[in-house]
Amino acid sequence: MYDCIIIGSGFAGATAADILAREKGKKVLVLEKRSHIGGNCYDVEDKHGILIHQYGPHIFHTDNKEVYEYLSMFTEWYEYSHEVEGYIDGEYMPVPFNLNTLRQVYGEEKAKILEEKLKAAYGEGSRVPILELRKNKDKDIQDIAEFVYQKIFLKYTMKQWGQKPEEIDPAVTGRVPVLISHDNRYFQDSYQGMPLRGYTPIFEKMLSHPDIEVRTRVDALSVLRFRKDGVILYNGRVFNGTVIYTGPIDELFDCQYGRLPYRSLEFELEYLQKDEYQPKAVVNYTVSEDYTRITEFKKLTGQKANGTTIMREYPRAYTGEKGQIPYYAISNAENNRLYKRYKQLAQNYKNMYLLGRLAEYKYYNIDAIVARALKAARNL
Repeated sequence: MYDCIIIGSGFAGATAADILAREKGKKVLVLEKRSHIGGNCYDVEDKHGILIHQYGPHIFHTDNKEVYEYLSMFTEWYEYSHEVEGYIDGEYMPVPFNLNTLRQVYGEEKAKILEEKLKAAYGEGSRVPILELRKNKDKDIQDIAEFVYQKIFLKYTMKQWGQKPEEIDPAVTGRVPVLISHDNRYFQDSYQGMPLRGYTPIFEKMLSHPDIEVRTRVDALSVLRFRKDGVILYNGRVFNGTVIYTGPIDELFDCQYGRLPYRSLEFELEYLQKDEYQPKAVVNYTVSEDYTRITEFKKLTGQKANGTTIMREYPRAYTGEKGQIPYYAISNAENNRLYKRYKQLAQNYKNMYLLGRLAEYKYYNIDAIVARALKAARNL
């Protein structure tokens, strides 16, 4: 009945399903364990009529014109440039640290001097990793690097990843930028915005082709069996079509080598009878509080509604218990070696393709996974 079975209906699975059905003429079955499509990008109105992202905020941004034009087939866009502020020592400040943050921290006069030093050393408009700033021999520039490290990076990263300072990979530190710019936007991509009517309608349209069948509330492993001889069975019969797996690769093989480490998240929603709660859609709590950030959804989506709904975000260790969701792969040499063992098991199945952050044990932004899924589906 089916040429392809896709496990998961997030952007990886939905993009692949659309291309295979619409461009390749394939009959596709999509199996989704949750009660809804859309993966972690699923959004829905809460009981107060405010559109929320149930699994944390997702902001679309890309420099990839092909991805932007592809997704534009399924949605119009609300023009939104994402700006984030950090709550630092009782003040809201733009993050990543930029020349506007510099003025707030050091005052107008000293900031002018520091700005000229930064521009002379790195050039206006550049993004300078904090490790590079720390190597600068100028004491003033070293002081800026230390402020960013202590007030913006260190405690936030400890909360996010559950690590002590000495356990934090220097490569992670190196990605923390200082922007030699007055541009407060969190992303500098050419295309930025939010789906005008939300993410869920995008998935509904992507999966609406008559040759796509979607089944929610179905655990794929209840209908698929992966035999050790490399044969895949669907409902007890050999399936020779393509299987695209977007779920956790360790769980596909019953975690036989041990569970792959992830960070998970818990969310706390609160409705407030006020027009707004905070100055920007997202505020990072880089020094204080147990949560890492608060999202105010009206500011993210441009929705007009009475009152406002906010979401506090608490990082947690992923244990695999019921209800937990693996969000972020903890990439290090040991964990990557464990992933390769599972990947070798998957390679026994010549008609199975691993696609997405859980199956590939790596982080993808929306545009990156859509680009990867487009290429994968077209090359199958």
